[in-house]
Amino acid sequence: MLLFRWLILLCLLGAAVCFAIYVGTGQPRFRQWGWITLKWTLLAAGGFFAVLILERVA
Repeated sequence: MLLFRWLILLCLLGAAVCFAIYVGTGQPRFRQWGWITLKWTLLAAGGFFAVLILERVA
């Protein structure tokens, strides 16, 4: 479980770095990579925490 939390944190950090590079360079590909990384990270985190909540309920 700790591993998944660290992976989610690192993916969020990667998205933040992509957005920071976009702000610094102005190249739209970094913004696109940031949005893609953020989207899939939030979906994975939502699924992970949904499984944790369902385990508690059941």
